[in-house]
Amino acid sequence: MPGYLKYNCSNKEDINRVLKIMSSVYPVSKELVKEFEMHVQALSIKKDQILFNENEVCEYIYFIKKGALMGCTTHKRQQITTYISIENEFVSSISGLHGLAHSQEYVIAVEDTDLLAIHNNEINRLFLQYFELNYIFRVILEKYYKHAQQRAHIIRVGNAKERYQYFAKTNPGYLDRLPSELIASLLNVKPSTLLGVKKSFTVQEERNKELEMWEEKLRTHMDTHQSFRDKAIRLQSLAQEIGLSSHKLSIVLNNYINKSFIDYINQYRINWIKESLRNPEIVQNFTLEALAYSAGFSSRSAFYNAFKKLVGVSPVEYAKNGCP
Repeated sequence: MPGYLKYNCSNKEDINRVLKIMSSVYPVSKELVKEFEMHVQALSIKKDQILFNENEVCEYIYFIKKGALMGCTTHKRQQITTYISIENEFVSSISGLHGLAHSQEYVIAVEDTDLLAIHNNEINRLFLQYFELNYIFRVILEKYYKHAQQRAHIIRVGNAKERYQYFAKTNPGYLDRLPSELIASLLNVKPSTLLGVKKSFTVQEERNKELEMWEEKLRTHMDTHQSFRDKAIRLQSLAQEIGLSSHKLSIVLNNYINKSFIDYINQYRINWIKESLRNPEIVQNFTLEALAYSAGFSSRSAFYNAFKKLVGVSPVEYAKNGCP
């Protein structure tokens, strides 16, 4: 290991943080807790500082308390990022796990990073003594292996957009936190390509937020004013009521709500009728057709067709079955 790395005594609070994560996988015995308290050390490294090099034996297993690390290899003098890890993750040499071989990758700090470390001699001894430690690390390694397999698959078969979507979904927060060139290297795309894809997704997210805002305004207006009960309601008139252009309202309905204007209005009308049918007094004094006209339907046939389309049964069948 590099001689400039200075290991210090760790505090109990930090060790308990590691043990809490381990205990979420399998209960940790009091004896193993004591072992960790005796042998876990603390280490802090600066951004761009190497934790261990290629062709070195990695002597420790690390836990990231704060910060970020990346694993890299070199091919034809080009740096290839193999993984990026942040807080609450374990890191060691993949190719030289447990110090049994020289590492084929090096690990470097992406940010100023605080670590907890336990020497491989100690962890290997504890593996022989404590079943729970073997089980916990097996589960953790399985998780890391699955993520690595998924990442390798998407990089081999996915385009830049699919790789970006995968990374954003599996690593929330990484995209805004970590340098783009590192993520581009990890996903095997050009930095310019990654920035272009990221920009297109940012534009789409902003557009979705705008659509969500207008959908909420539309819903509030419909609930408050019951505009659906107006038999003469049209897309243009409803758009004018809520202060939106007809084109934008059409986009909100078709692209965000995924309903045509008439289906959207009819859904409100039918929901109003269904709610009315739950009131015994209304059922005794009004026919289905009268409720339909009151809800905004202009004809019996339009009411029956819309009800069957959106509910799946006729209004008569619905009423007979107890109006669920």
